[in-house]
Amino acid sequence: MVTSVDTEALKVLADPLRMQIVTLLAAESLCVCHLVEETGAKQTNLSNHLRLLRQAGLVETEPCGRFLYYKLRPAALEAVAAHLGTLADTARATAEAARKRPCT
Repeated sequence: MVTSVDTEALKVLADPLRMQIVTLLAAESLCVCHLVEETGAKQTNLSNHLRLLRQAGLVETEPCGRFLYYKLRPAALEAVAAHLGTLADTARATAEAARKRPCT
């Protein structure tokens, strides 16, 4: 079954802007001002999305002078990917075995 952490991460990643943020952070650590430039979203909107990504454990921060840089937590993404991979393996095995529950 999906754990609450996996469920939360999947919900957070389902938003298009948050997925765009994650995609940008995969290439490099960025501060909010960079994300504003890249996405065109307002700073307050981005801050709210980044807060949700942090709460889900997908993103962490790193202070740099007066700026706060955001970076991805690869292990958190790997955990979500591993869970989805396991589901795909199970679905493949089910299809190959043509398993289905009989109706009563």
